[in-house]
Amino acid sequence: MKPNADVCVIIAAKNAGQTIGRAITSALREPETAEVVVVDDGSSDSTASVSRQMDDGTGRLTVVSFEVNKGPAAARNHAILMSKSPVLAILDSDDFFFPGRLHNLLSQSGWDFIADNIAFVDEDKASTAHLALEAFPAAPRILNLHEFIAGNISKRGVRRREIGFLKPLMRREFLDKHRLRYQESLRLGEDYDLYARALTKDARYKIIHSCGYGAVVRSNSLSGSHRTVDLKRLYEADRAILAQTGLSPQVRALIARHERHIRGRYELREFLDIKRQSGSRAALAHALGNPSAIPAIATGIFADKIDYFRRQPEAAPVALGGSGGLRYLLQPPSRAV
Repeated sequence: MKPNADVCVIIAAKNAGQTIGRAITSALREPETAEVVVVDDGSSDSTASVSRQMDDGTGRLTVVSFEVNKGPAAARNHAILMSKSPVLAILDSDDFFFPGRLHNLLSQSGWDFIADNIAFVDEDKASTAHLALEAFPAAPRILNLHEFIAGNISKRGVRRREIGFLKPLMRREFLDKHRLRYQESLRLGEDYDLYARALTKDARYKIIHSCGYGAVVRSNSLSGSHRTVDLKRLYEADRAILAQTGLSPQVRALIARHERHIRGRYELREFLDIKRQSGSRAALAHALGNPSAIPAIATGIFADKIDYFRRQPEAAPVALGGSGGLRYLLQPPSRAV
């Protein structure tokens, strides 16, 4: 371990016995890693035991277990509390770092958060993904709040590229100064919520286009599914931000736009849940009793029908519209469309 290693890699894991070893190995391989904290979030498989087997003898790996599942936000907050490193990195339990990621990020200056590009890859190609990785120029730039919010509003018929997928390094000093932690009531969008709140407090969020994070996408990924109530809690999180004092009219308008987007998705999901559980008549009565939700419901149903007829078979990962090879979240400036 290098004397200047100053990054804590945080891995929240639930039933990740088959992938957690790869994630831990990729984190410990980075010389800049001072700590790897794995929080086994109420797993019923071998997640904890496999994690401990990955110990490389350097004393950098810590594995703790929750008896019951508390969600990724609670697991990450617990890891932040346990750790001491000045820089925090989030790594999902089925993902991995490409070699040299931390060095490339830490070589940049002038940031509170810094993220690099993400390569989405199928599980069966993860072990050889580094061979197909393209070498994009860093082209560093600052991500502002407007771009961040706009980049987290998905569009139908367009492959998902939400900026919230980015996994930035975070300076503990900034989080502590502004009393920022993950909101533990969220099981969806907990990353978006933390970064949005940080940006409202003038965080310097830098991005580079070179790729150092590998996101493995599977059709049964937990991150690809969510409950209706999770959408409700996410738009309520936006409302909590809007309740802050001192927000500029521009910032308030941006957060309100995201709140409407998520609330519309919730209203459609709630209507469909009622229809499935209690029938069309009950769903119609619900809609008529909530007239403000009718536009979102009608628009969503129409769009779902259009998507169904347009849907074409394509190679996995289905969840993110992949083609079986690497797909990048950020398009380098020379390739942006």
